[in-house]
Amino acid sequence: MVMPQAAGSSGDIILRSMAEIMARELGQPIVVENRPGANGSIAATYVKQQRPDGQTLMLPGVSMVAFNQHLYRNLPYDPLKDFTYIAPVTNTAFVVIASKQSGFTTLRQMIDKARAEPEKLTFSSAGIANTTHLAMEMIAERAGVKMTHVPFGGSPQAMTAVASGQVDAMTAVLGIALPLIRGGQVVPLAVVREARTPVLPDVPTQAEAGYPGPICPGWFALVGPAGMPDAAVQRLNAATRTALMDPGVRARLDAADLEPLFSTAAELRARLEEESRVWGAFIQARGLRLE
Repeated sequence: MVMPQAAGSSGDIILRSMAEIMARELGQPIVVENRPGANGSIAATYVKQQRPDGQTLMLPGVSMVAFNQHLYRNLPYDPLKDFTYIAPVTNTAFVVIASKQSGFTTLRQMIDKARAEPEKLTFSSAGIANTTHLAMEMIAERAGVKMTHVPFGGSPQAMTAVASGQVDAMTAVLGIALPLIRGGQVVPLAVVREARTPVLPDVPTQAEAGYPGPICPGWFALVGPAGMPDAAVQRLNAATRTALMDPGVRARLDAADLEPLFSTAAELRARLEEESRVWGAFIQARGLRLE
């Protein structure tokens, strides 16, 4: 199982927590191999070149398969043609956090500041066109304001910049931001999800805060090379479902506010196509392009 992110990342934690259960279900060992870099292109290029026998799989995040084709002029893989979609795994919510130095305690205060002083307010992200970037771009678009983006090489660095006051705010993965929120190092302004989360019950949703809009997805899914036989897809889908229902795995997911997802391979592909349509249009409208 190829992990396009570094060891210790949210996707890596998910995959390793499931691998033991899936290995038992499938009757064979599973090796997790990290191949980070180039916003997932290194891992994707490797996996698409493997035999479609179900022995090489990958756990990409939504940005790799729904966003990248709209961002990069020369993407070395085609998300719709080069992979077999097997099973959804988890979805994560996001949270808008602000530095204590900013003085913001609500999302409206942040937006008012951005409107009064265009491009002066700064926000960090885990990288250009990362979901943490696009989620904040959507809020800015809905509010009609302009802010200055400060990209970093990953979520830990981006959140450290907020905690230290180097930047004003960011939209972070909720599970990763929770320790900083609970430690009082950053201020949560709104959760980017349909409903409030039990882990931060007093924090309003983006819509409740006054800025409704499409909720930036944060899902991971299991895929393999294009052309995998249906029998292999169905067996792997069932093993994924079993792993997600394991009490130990569920406890780890709940602790990080990760929602397990259950659906068929066909439903997963339909979800991918819809996310690509909605967010592809947004990416093009915002003029976000990468070489």
